[in-house]
Amino acid sequence: MSSMEERMELGVAAAPGSSSSGLGVGPVGGVLDAGPGSAGLAGIQEESGVRRDGPGSEADPDAPPKKRMRHQEGEAGKLEERLYSVLCCTVCLDLPKASVYQCTNGHLMCAGCFIHLLADARLKEEQATCPNCRCEISKSLCCRNLAVEKAVSELPSDCSYCLKQFPRSGLERHQTEECQDRVTQCKYKRIGCPWHGPFHELSAHEAECSHPSKTGMELMGILDEMDQSHRRELQLYNSIFSLLCFEKIGFTEVQFRPYRTDDFITRLYYETPRFTVLNQTWVLKARVNDSERNPNLSCKRTLSFQLILKSKVNSALECSFLLLKGPYDDVKIKPVIQHHVFSNDANETEYALLPISDSVECNKLLAAKNINLRLFIFQIQK
Repeated sequence: MSSMEERMELGVAAAPGSSSSGLGVGPVGGVLDAGPGSAGLAGIQEESGVRRDGPGSEADPDAPPKKRMRHQEGEAGKLEERLYSVLCCTVCLDLPKASVYQCTNGHLMCAGCFIHLLADARLKEEQATCPNCRCEISKSLCCRNLAVEKAVSELPSDCSYCLKQFPRSGLERHQTEECQDRVTQCKYKRIGCPWHGPFHELSAHEAECSHPSKTGMELMGILDEMDQSHRRELQLYNSIFSLLCFEKIGFTEVQFRPYRTDDFITRLYYETPRFTVLNQTWVLKARVNDSERNPNLSCKRTLSFQLILKSKVNSALECSFLLLKGPYDDVKIKPVIQHHVFSNDANETEYALLPISDSVECNKLLAAKNINLRLFIFQIQK
C-alpha cells in the first residue's frame, strides 16, 4: 500500500520497455516534455496534415492547396466556354438563338426544341416531358427565362465571315451591315451578273464588271426570265384584288381541333366545328404528311387541308377560297387561291397543302393546342 502512495507522490515512472517511454510523462499538472521518442508523434502529425503556424513557420509544399486555387488551376478553359455548357439547350446542346423556355425544375430548352417536343408529343398522342427530368411540359407549364436570354445575348460569338468575336446581340447587324468579309452581290445582278464575293472586293469587281457593256439583245434574255417571276407574283395579287370585287364574299375564323382515327394504329387529324359562310354550312379537315403511318419519324412535316360543304344545294356552287393566318398567330402562310365547284355529289375538295414556309412553321402549328386560321370564300356568280 505504501509503495502505491510513493508512486502517487513521485509520479508514474515509465518502465524501460513500456510504450509511454517516449512520451516523457512527468508529474501530474506538469508540462510534458518531448523525449527522444517524440519524433514518432511529430511524424504522425505531419502525415495527418496537422501543422503549427508560427511566426517563423514556412508553407508546406506538399500540403493540399486551397479549394479555390485548385478550382482555378483545374479549369483551364475560359469563363465563356464554361457558361456555354451551363446555358445551352438540354435538347440540341447549342446556345439558344431566340427565346429560352424552362421546365418546372429549371432545365433550359431553346424555342425550336421546345416546339418540336410538343409537336412530337401531339403526333404520338403522349404527354410532352422534359428530356432531363421527365416532368410534364406544355405552353402553360413552362415559362421563358429572361435572365438566360439576356446572358446568352451578351456572350461572344464568332462571325461566320471574318471569324472575329462579337456579342450575340450585335452579331446579326455586324454580319449583315458592317463585316467587310460578308458575302454580297454585284449591283448589276438585275441584268444577270452572277458574281458573289466578299464586300471588300465589291468595288473592284463593279469597276471591271462586263455586264453594263452588254448589248441590248444579250440583256433581253436575262430580263425576260426576271419578268416571268415578277409576273407570277403580280398575277396572284391581281387575282386577290379581283376576288375582292365579287358580290358575295364571306370570311370567318376557323379553329382546327386535334382528333384521332379509330384505326389500330391511330393517326392524328384535325377538324373544325361546323361554321356558316354565305348561308352554307362548312367543315374544314386537315392531316399531317398526308396521313403517313409515322409522321413523328419524318424531319419534313406538312399540313394539308380540304373544305367540305355540309349543306344541300339546289345547283352547283362555284367558289374560290384561301386560308390565311389568324389575327393572333405568328405562323407564316403564303396566300394560295383554291377553286372548286361544289354540288351534292362533289361536296369535298381535294386535299391541298397548307402554304406554310417550312417544317418549323408546321411544328409551331402542331405544338399549339388548336390551330387558328382565317378562311375567305368567294362565290362566283355566272
